[in-house]
Amino acid sequence: MSANLEHIQDAAETVRAKFAETPRVGMILGTGLSGLASQIDTSATLAYEEIPHFPLSTVETHTGQLVCGSLSGISIVAMEGRFHFYEGYSMQQVTFPIRVMKELGIEILLVTNAAGGMNPHYDLGDLVVIEDHINFMGDNPLIGPNDESLGPRFPDMCAPYDPQLIGLAQSAALELGIRAHRGVFVAVAGPNLETRAEYRMLRGWGADLVGMSTVPEVIVAAHAGLRVLAFSIVTDICLPDALEPVNIEEIIKIAGTGGERLAKIIPDVLRRIA
Repeated sequence: MSANLEHIQDAAETVRAKFAETPRVGMILGTGLSGLASQIDTSATLAYEEIPHFPLSTVETHTGQLVCGSLSGISIVAMEGRFHFYEGYSMQQVTFPIRVMKELGIEILLVTNAAGGMNPHYDLGDLVVIEDHINFMGDNPLIGPNDESLGPRFPDMCAPYDPQLIGLAQSAALELGIRAHRGVFVAVAGPNLETRAEYRMLRGWGADLVGMSTVPEVIVAAHAGLRVLAFSIVTDICLPDALEPVNIEEIIKIAGTGGERLAKIIPDVLRRIA
């Protein structure tokens, strides 16, 4: 089922009723980014259940609200919590907020996530600027009839992550003294983590990170003509020959540490865009 333009416009009008500005940047704040949300000069906050046709976040660590305001002098809308394919939502539902943010007027989408690090050069809490991705989720949000008013039938994906924004992010990290790698992110359906054999396969494909989000949103952003910048926080080390059982509480703690670093980099990037 394709995106419904009427539903998109309906949701956007509800947001506009509380936030009259035209946002330039849309943000998806994943696990560990509550510190960044607190930096936003907030004009309006809408719980997801207030927005027509929005899914509801079922992940405990995701607040589930849309924060509207400004950060570093740029008008933004920020999702505190995202939707995942493994929650039982369709790809179109997972990416519906991207359509709404585009309807509100954003030009840039900034995405964050927590991910497993398969590159042996990564450490826990490291930040990675995503430069490319592999969709291994078994589905695609663009399947179904295409609405040309939303984007082309066959969107190009040669550079879904904006090279100029990647450069700004790396410059900001360097000046702040924060280590930020560049890497390839592979998205899987989840919700289980991967086996040793799967990690070997994914690493063999050229992936540095693995997670259960981001790629659907980026595909829709590319379809909508948005510029994208995406970050991962390495919250667990996924080396097949040294694999240990995952501690979810520890992952959330590490995400918070990485989130503190991102909360310094992202405002700096926005200042460079302004």
